[in-house]
Amino acid sequence: MRALSWQQNWQTIIQKLRVVNDPADEQQLIDALSRAEVATVLGFVNAHAMNLVAGNRDYYDALSAADVLLRDGSGMSLLFRRLGRAPGMNMNGTDLIPKLLAAFKGRRVAFWGTEEPFLGNAVRHCEAVFAVNVVSAHHGFAEVDAYINLARQSQPELVVLGMGMPKQEAVAARLAASGVPCLIVCGGAILDFLGGKVTRAPQWVRRIGCEWVFRLLSEPKRLFRRYVVGNPMFMLRTLACKDA
Repeated sequence: MRALSWQQNWQTIIQKLRVVNDPADEQQLIDALSRAEVATVLGFVNAHAMNLVAGNRDYYDALSAADVLLRDGSGMSLLFRRLGRAPGMNMNGTDLIPKLLAAFKGRRVAFWGTEEPFLGNAVRHCEAVFAVNVVSAHHGFAEVDAYINLARQSQPELVVLGMGMPKQEAVAARLAASGVPCLIVCGGAILDFLGGKVTRAPQWVRRIGCEWVFRLLSEPKRLFRRYVVGNPMFMLRTLACKDA
């Protein structure tokens, strides 16, 4: 039987995911990304991303064009196990991006996303904690061309996008195609976390894979559709999914 289009999209993304096996493997990835000499896009794939992949062709095209995709979240771990694959470490941006910022100490960084005062808070926090040189900071509601122009003007070595899905992936793909040599990270809510707009779940909640519940309780109106509607849909697709 011919696979449905969403299944084909899922298979493409699953095949492209880089599984990180242990902390040493993670450090090797960080080292490689911090030495990138050409435009390189890093994306994170969670259950919400997979739901978007199933129904949004533009998002699928942008996400599949990324150079490195990492598994993010307990839902993706369940999907991997369903397919008989080892899921490796949980590589969420909220944990990994600060490590990348530390690797870019003293280098030129751009933060594009969220809004004030949280964007300014994130800039000040990261300059103080990670000693990065933030050469460009802009809210996440501009047209794509505005960010391309900012990249050409400021020439950052690292761009952190905090616009949420699917916009940040579209911006990342266009920015990479423009040829500006930098690492482009699709960071979701990372600038909100760094800027103090939202807080992380307690460590024990993260350990049992329920940070999404904490986030839903913190922002029920914004995240209702993503989690209350999206998670059951993701699980239904996971049950129907077969490995390529």
